[in-house]
Order: sequence, then structure tokens, then C-alpha cells
Amino acid sequence: MRQFSVVIAGGGSTYTPSIVVMLLNNTYRLPLRKIKLYDNDPERQEVIAKACEIIIKEKNPEIEFLATADPEEAYTDIDFCLAHIRVGKLPMRELDEKIPLKYGVVGQETCGPGGIAYAMRSIPGVIENLDYMEKYSPNAWMLNYSNPAAIVAEAARRLRPNSRIINICDMPIACEEHMAEIAGIPDRKEMDVRYYGLNHFGWWSDIRDKQGNDLMPKIREYMREHGYLSPQLLAQGNEQSWLDTYEMVKYFMDLDPNTIPETYLKYYLIPDMAVAHSNIEHTRANEVMEVREKKVFEACREITRSGAYEGMKVGLDSDENHASFIVDLAHALAFNTKERMLLIVENNGSISNISDDAMVEIPCLVGSSGYEPLTIGKIPTFQKGMMEEQNAVEKLVVEAWIEHSYTKLWQALTLSKTVPSATIAKKILDDLIAANKDYWPELH
Repeated sequence: MRQFSVVIAGGGSTYTPSIVVMLLNNTYRLPLRKIKLYDNDPERQEVIAKACEIIIKEKNPEIEFLATADPEEAYTDIDFCLAHIRVGKLPMRELDEKIPLKYGVVGQETCGPGGIAYAMRSIPGVIENLDYMEKYSPNAWMLNYSNPAAIVAEAARRLRPNSRIINICDMPIACEEHMAEIAGIPDRKEMDVRYYGLNHFGWWSDIRDKQGNDLMPKIREYMREHGYLSPQLLAQGNEQSWLDTYEMVKYFMDLDPNTIPETYLKYYLIPDMAVAHSNIEHTRANEVMEVREKKVFEACREITRSGAYEGMKVGLDSDENHASFIVDLAHALAFNTKERMLLIVENNGSISNISDDAMVEIPCLVGSSGYEPLTIGKIPTFQKGMMEEQNAVEKLVVEAWIEHSYTKLWQALTLSKTVPSATIAKKILDDLIAANKDYWPELH
């Protein structure tokens, strides 16, 4: 059986150890001959890499391991690039969140002004890595889940239209896991779902079990009271900000009685409540630095000190969702399984009343030649209007980056449903420009 070589771009990420463990646990589905880590911060990556080397030697010593900061070494002889880069790391995320909150506006890493700021840093990083892959391993696939995924996907569409990149996100998968528990279904893959939207901006319109029974009424009834807060979710020990995100869906469930909304819609539909639940002195970035960063790096250092893995925990309970969908996608591409997966793809008529060049998140069949989007048809006016507004924001951000345009970035912020006025948008933009002087192109 063929064996595959993968590089994890963003090798210093706290998610990397969990991804490595997930890959090792799934070699019966995706046989591996080589795992590489690549990061442009070799010191940070080294802590993760030393632990990963021990984990691989202990669990599957036949797999070759390499950690490098050299792009040629990283991208030569690979079949898949698993890309989850964070340009600017967590200190810049903290600014993305806190600058908008100073003006009473949503402070979040992928939505609103924070997502726009992050995108302006991420676009060149993702394009650079895509170019490395296509230079050194032109037949490889990039499985990109770098945030903010929607704008990154639009940038790749515009700048590298023929590239072998597939954009995917784990958030709908996490939501479906919780919905399956609510419905009493043991595995989300035993549900047949219809879903449409943009990344971090979508709706489920139909959910059934394999016998064709409609699960929507039961799930909706529960979510009106609890949102996505299933018993398992509460037991996982998530940070309070995540629990708030999952719960707050209940406050806008009945805006449309025929769908189930994705969690991140709270930032667009109830931004006042989202801001009220925020603490400008202590945002999600601070939580991540205090909890995830600390736990994962301490675990990696302990593995290195002891020289043994022996089933130690190298991530958080929720990391399994983050990693499992990557294996599913790689497996479908490698073995032509035609698995149905939610991907971020060019619309091209799948949603008939949305523009063809919108990057939408919809079900696709995945096989060895890539993906085949499924037809959604017409969507309701409410969702259509929201999607068109947000899609315009995403396109303006990419145009602003390409053209170095201050005006277009100001337009993007002004158009965002999270920002109340053009004057507030300008104040936020000017602060973000100062904060990102080392990362953004000079705007004019």
C-alpha cells in the first residue's frame, strides 16, 4: 500500500502535537512514511518538535521525522501540506481583539475588525507557503485551515486560481458533534446534513439520521434553551468564552425557524451581547496564552525531559475535532472515497441566487481529483442578504491587500455588520494600522 509524506506548516502551533497523534492513530487509514514540521520560528517549533519526535518513535518508529525552518527541505517530497499558520502569533491576536473592544465593537480573531486585521497578515503567509509547495512538490495538496479561512480562501482564489489548495474549517464539525449528542446519535457521521453559508457564517437547513428521520425539531427544541451546550461539552472543561459562544446561539435561534445557525453568527446577529460578555482586559487571546499555551508547552517539555510519551495528554479534550477532519480529508483525497465534507469553495452556481465567485462553505464530495461541490439551490432572502454583505467585506479585504488601499480596507470595516458606523471604522482602522506596521503593506 502506498505511504504518504506530510508537512505541517505552523509546526510550532499548540495544535501540532494533537495533529501528530491523530495522524499516528490513523495510519490504518492514511499510511505514512514521513512527517515534517515547518515553521519560520525555529525556537518555538523546537519545543514542539522534540516532543513529537519522541511520540513518533514510541508509536510508529518506521515513520521518518524532520523539523525544519528551511522551506525547500520542508516542502520537497510531500503529498500533503497541513497548513495552520498564525502570522504575528498570539500577541497580535490580543491586539486584534482589544483594539475593536476599545470602541465597543466585537473583538474576535476571525470576525469583524479582528478578523480583517488577521487576514491582512495571513494572506501573504498562506500564499508564500502555497508557492513553496507548488515549487518543490507540485502534485501535493495543501489542506488549509489557517484563519481567517474565508478571506484566505478568497485570496487564494484571486491570487492562485489554479493551485492545489483545499480550504476547510473544523467549527461546523464541532457543532455537528454537539448536535449528534443532543439528538442521541452516537456519531455525527451517522447524520445526513444540508448546510450552506460562508466560513464562520452558516446555517443547517436539514438534519436526518440514516433512516431518514428528521432530527431538526428535537435539536432545535433543545437549542432554544441551551444553545449548543450539550452535557459532553460542559464536561470537557472548556474556557468560559467558548461556553458563552456555544450558549449564546439560543438568543437568535428563532430568527429563522427553519434552520440551525452556526455559533459565530453571534458576532453578527447579537454583537451588543457579544461585546457585553467581553472583557477588554482579558480576552480569548489571554485565555489561550494562560491555558492552552501553558498546558501544551509544559506537556511537550515533560515528554522531552522524560524521554517518553506513554499516552500523556498533549492537548485539550476538544483537540480531537480539530485534528480528525484533516485525516478525513487527506484519506478521501488519497483513496478516492468520495466522502461528503463541508469545504470552502467557489460557488459557481451551487447556491443559485449568490454570485458565482463567492467563496461559500457547502457540502462537497472529495476524491483523488479534488472536490465536487453539491447543489444547494436558492436560499432564503435573510441568509442571502447577510451572506452578500459579508462576502463583500471579504472581497474588499483581499482587494485592499492587493492594491494597498486604505479606502477599501475602510470600506470593508464600514460594511461589516459588527461595526456601527464609518467613523468608528476609521478609528479602529487607524489603530490597527499602527499595531500592524511590521506586517501589513503600507496603505495609501
